[in-house]
Amino acid sequence: MQRRSFPRRLGLVPATLIAATTLVLAGCSGSATPGATGSGSSAAGGDKEVAVTLITKDSINPFWIAMQNGAKQASEANNVKLTIAAGKEDGDEAGQVEAIEAAVVRGDQGILITPNGPGINTAITNARQAGLFVIALDTPPEPANTVDITFATDNFAAGEAIGKWTAAQLDGKKATIALLDAFNDKVISVDYNRDQGFLTGMGIDTKDKTKNGDEDKTGKYTGGKGGDYEIVCNEPTKGAQDGGKSAMEACLSKSGDIDTVYTLNEPGAAGAADALKAAGKSALIVSVDGGCQGVENVQNGTIGATSQQYPLKMAQLGVEAIAKIARGGEKPAVTPGLDFYDTGVQLVTDKKVDGLDSIDTTEGLKLCWGEK
Repeated sequence: MQRRSFPRRLGLVPATLIAATTLVLAGCSGSATPGATGSGSSAAGGDKEVAVTLITKDSINPFWIAMQNGAKQASEANNVKLTIAAGKEDGDEAGQVEAIEAAVVRGDQGILITPNGPGINTAITNARQAGLFVIALDTPPEPANTVDITFATDNFAAGEAIGKWTAAQLDGKKATIALLDAFNDKVISVDYNRDQGFLTGMGIDTKDKTKNGDEDKTGKYTGGKGGDYEIVCNEPTKGAQDGGKSAMEACLSKSGDIDTVYTLNEPGAAGAADALKAAGKSALIVSVDGGCQGVENVQNGTIGATSQQYPLKMAQLGVEAIAKIARGGEKPAVTPGLDFYDTGVQLVTDKKVDGLDSIDTTEGLKLCWGEK
């Protein structure tokens, strides 16, 4: 493979990096960091320092904080100077664009980014044209080839697992469903893949798998023993606990009979649980994330099941890949049959379903991320 060049570009540095929090860490040559997947041999061999920027959706969600920690660990082990930036909230495209532009001006060799939406695509294209290797983490952009490669959970498979689990728990009863998604004003692949995966696991026809909300609102689900279903709502949470609470409140205003709640992520699930409790209601809640707090919520019954993903691994692999490429190594390849590199997912529940692979919360807590 021809070695990729990384020219420094001169330009105007934004006066402020709007909606971005930045932290620079100088890698320590030859250090070994517990949890990092790389051997640190590049650093030990005295190779040049490589500059990488990680841009997450925000710096509040424990998932993104875990990703930042994984990048720090891998940077120390691979002689990488790491800059961390983030949008002010999930969906903040402008903040991410400014962080991308700043990375180009600094002369970084690569960018790791969790895209907040299609509004950042032009900035990514410009960065790649400037010679930076750009890897998406967790959230593949639209289209996928906007970046060089994506390291992510198979989000459709994650949603499908909790959908199959839910159908089994219903035991043939009618499902009155609330779908708590990420957005209703933009299309993000992680959003529709999890939502559509859940419905597919339930055995509900999703029609267009790249679009939320076009499925029939009533009908039959075929998962488990099968039964009737009604979809009451698709409400946005922006992946936040307060968003999950307000979304669930909106759904409850439409029907007090909701007994099944799909949530994009565990902060949204916690918010939904808050709203249900305040309304004196209960429902089966399922989610995706696998953070320590979320697994504890599975253990205590707040969430029935969650699909656990691995943000530290995504970030560590991303840092290692850019360091390797910048030093003349080969670029990573996608998982066969997919258009991204699959970093794995595990269903976590204490109510095992025959024929559905899962781990219990004891094992899930060993693999979780974030504060316990």
